[in-house]
Amino acid sequence: MVKAVYKWLKMSVVVLLVLTGSGFSSKPSVHPLYISVTEMEYNAKDHSLEISCKVFTEDFEKGLAKANNAIVDMYNPGDKAILEKQISAYITSHLQIKADGKPLTLQYVGHELEEQSTWSYFQVTKMANVPKKIEIFSNLFYEMFDKQINIFHVMAGGTRKSTKLDYPATQTSFEF
Repeated sequence: MVKAVYKWLKMSVVVLLVLTGSGFSSKPSVHPLYISVTEMEYNAKDHSLEISCKVFTEDFEKGLAKANNAIVDMYNPGDKAILEKQISAYITSHLQIKADGKPLTLQYVGHELEEQSTWSYFQVTKMANVPKKIEIFSNLFYEMFDKQINIFHVMAGGTRKSTKLDYPATQTSFEF
């Protein structure tokens, strides 16, 4: 079911981009869908939680610009080190995770641009056991869009669970 929803969502995004004239240029125009997808997976081999967050680059630039009171161009950053710090600070201030009741510290790994989207990567190391409960607080882009949807896919101990938060909801949890 999750794969079907993901395929539908991906196709919807492509159709919306075509309908709005965004195409696949390096600098897309305004889109009518405000969505993020965050994937988390517990890596038993490395005893870590791997987190990836995919957002529209245009929305990310707006969010970073608002948070830093400066123009942000992720396609052609003036200073890549500053951009990396801005990305890390924005995501970690709008996405907090607890495992078994303990707050986790997200370590920024990096980011990459993919067409009109940006993937941001984080990890949490030294997690001895598969978490039994993961709690998420997220208000990614809520300061800008009252139609924002944040989707979460969490995998732990071989079990995958998914949910979404529609603005203004900010909290969800998964039990494994």
